[in-house]
Amino acid sequence: MPRLLIDIDAIIYATPSFKHQVVVNEISGHFYNYFRGKSCRSLTSPFDVRLFGFATKFEEDPNVVQPDVVVICDLDKINKANKYEGIPSLIVEVLSPSTKGKDMVMKLNLYMKSGVLEYWVVDMESKSILQYSFSPERDIDSLKSLGEEDTIESSAFAGLKILLGEIFAEI
Repeated sequence: MPRLLIDIDAIIYATPSFKHQVVVNEISGHFYNYFRGKSCRSLTSPFDVRLFGFATKFEEDPNVVQPDVVVICDLDKINKANKYEGIPSLIVEVLSPSTKGKDMVMKLNLYMKSGVLEYWVVDMESKSILQYSFSPERDIDSLKSLGEEDTIESSAFAGLKILLGEIFAEI
């Protein structure tokens, strides 16, 4: 089962549904094509991302998450144990009934205070995405709410855009 460690509390989640994984696969396919041959990598869960908020090292504020899709550009932050302790540039979470509250509040705050540049919250029920962009001061710089007829354009990566209708076409 996927796990999450935030502020030392271990949280266990149920495994994702088929529709959830279809949406993750659609997004990761677009990301794979966009990032192929570039210096950044997109990866899907399960993959531990060790974050430490405003702290200078993981041990001071340990948080482990497994985002549905993550884009990392600081590949030098993969340690000798082959674990990632860095600041992802873009994180995507697809909401599930069991994770909705944590993705919308707890993870939003963790990602913002950790220095993540952009966070997408995908809602399968409403076929929409909330797109958060964060400032260098680690505040919300912008928030967009996009529907199935819209195209999401990354604020962190020029030219990365996806028609939401393509993400939700199979569910």
